[in-house]
Order: sequence, then C-alpha cells, then structure tokens
Amino acid sequence: MSDLIAKTAIDKRLAGIIAPVIEGMGFELVRLRLMAGKTRTLQIMAERPEGGIEIDDCAQISTAVSAVLDVEDPLEDAYTLEVSSPGIDRPLTRLKDFDVWDGYEARLETEELIDGRRRFKGRLAGTEGDEVLIAIEQGTDTVTIGLKFDWLSDAKLILTDDLIAEMLRARKAAGTFNEADFDEIDTSETATDTASHQE
Repeated sequence: MSDLIAKTAIDKRLAGIIAPVIEGMGFELVRLRLMAGKTRTLQIMAERPEGGIEIDDCAQISTAVSAVLDVEDPLEDAYTLEVSSPGIDRPLTRLKDFDVWDGYEARLETEELIDGRRRFKGRLAGTEGDEVLIAIEQGTDTVTIGLKFDWLSDAKLILTDDLIAEMLRARKAAGTFNEADFDEIDTSETATDTASHQE
C-alpha cells in the first residue's frame, strides 16, 4: 500500500483491515490517517472507482468500518471515526490519480531532495511507468520532469478556477448539482460522516 494512502505503521495496519471492507462495498480507500488529540480521530477518505461519493455512502462505510473495528479491536482508546470524500483540492495518493487529474495544478513533495528541492508546484502531465510527470516553471521556461511515485511524501491538487469548473461539470453530469440552488460555491464542501467510539 502506498505511503500516501497510509503513512505510519498503525495507519498501514488499520488500512489493511479497512480497505477490504471498503472495496467490498464498491469503493476505494483514498487516504487513512489516525490523528492524535484528546480523543483520537480516524480519518478515512474514500470514493467510487470512477470518482465521487455521497453523504449516504459515507454513512454506510462508517457503519461497516465501525463493525469490523469493533471485532478486530486494533485501537485500545476511544476514537472518533470520520469518513469523507477527498474534497475538491484532494490528496493524490494512487498512481492512477495523476492520470485522472492530468492537466490540473498540483503540489508535490518528495521524501528526499531532488535536484536541491523537495517541493514541486506545476501542472500534472500524467504518468510514464512508475513516474509522475509535472510541468514546472524553471526561469522563463516550463519543463516537464518525472518523479518516481515512491519518492513522493505528499501530493495534492491546488484549488483553481479550472478545478472548480470541472467539479461543477461533473456534478451537473451526475445530476447532483442545480445552479438555481447555489449563489456561490463552498469550496471546502465534502461529504462527511462522523461517529464516536468508546472503549
């Protein structure tokens, strides 16, 4: 499993338990993070293979994941389970994401320095083998470079007008957006379901 989906050892262990449940329901795990705090929060981002997820889907995933975690019992302390969509300016965690969002702006970070830098901002240009391609500004030129997928420590779309327009187009095509209902777009909107678990 990619480190972009699950970073730490506990995240990877939880993802190993949760991913089959989510996949069995017809969804894909996009990202999982166990966040520290007074009460820990288990954040799960999921979507359909073709993209998108609704609030009812999040609630169903939350119920199914809660049931399997109650049986497996990997977390000793109380936690809050939060299931959500990846959102508009989504994390890019799977190699296929870089093909799906080809042409959109993104920020990529690498574990190690690559040519003296770890942060790259530019327009995605798909993939080639196990490399993510990104067109970046170098002086007055734009050059396309390849970064090995395994080198990435973080990758996220940048919220732009193009990205918002694509989200609206996709929602209209799916019949889930009506212009008359909205005067302005809440760009932080995601489908989310939250549940608390006491041990």
